[in-house]
Amino acid sequence: MSDEELVAAILGGRQDLFGELVERYQGRLVNYLYRILRNVDEAHDLAQDVFFKVYQALDGFNPKYRFSTWLFRVGQNAAIDFLRKRRFKLVSLQRQDSESGESQQWDLPSPERGPYGDLRNRERGGAIQEAIEELPWEYRELILLRHYGEMSYDEIAQLKEMPLGTVKNKLFRGRQMLKEKLADFLTD
Repeated sequence: MSDEELVAAILGGRQDLFGELVERYQGRLVNYLYRILRNVDEAHDLAQDVFFKVYQALDGFNPKYRFSTWLFRVGQNAAIDFLRKRRFKLVSLQRQDSESGESQQWDLPSPERGPYGDLRNRERGGAIQEAIEELPWEYRELILLRHYGEMSYDEIAQLKEMPLGTVKNKLFRGRQMLKEKLADFLTD
């Protein structure tokens, strides 16, 4: 069944079919939310909230649009709201030694353990993530939707209410910016 047929069946009384929509989109939605929130647990929690909101508002779904577009729009709005409300907790990296009373730095384990290949992959992943974060929001958002949300150009155009050519152009420019920022890694 297509997404739209599933929605119609759910609205017709087959609420048990909503689980199929969740299975289809949960991974992509969590991945997309993670790229925005930078926290796996928060992304999973927010994805659950998004599916709950979507289930409650399912009768407001317009079948002339794709379900995935609507779902990611709800997810995007929820992530933006979450980020606005988020309060970061600051933790000191200094501690008081109980015996000497002196202030000491915490000895934090290095995340860079393991074979060289794993290290290099983590470095590349970190560089890619950092480069994406440095992009202006208009490009970063489209990159996240396309590559982490796995949305088609058409879906992104609908979601962002932009002409298809504009979406393609901005994605091209965003990728060019990433290529420039990652020039050191691309030459390795």
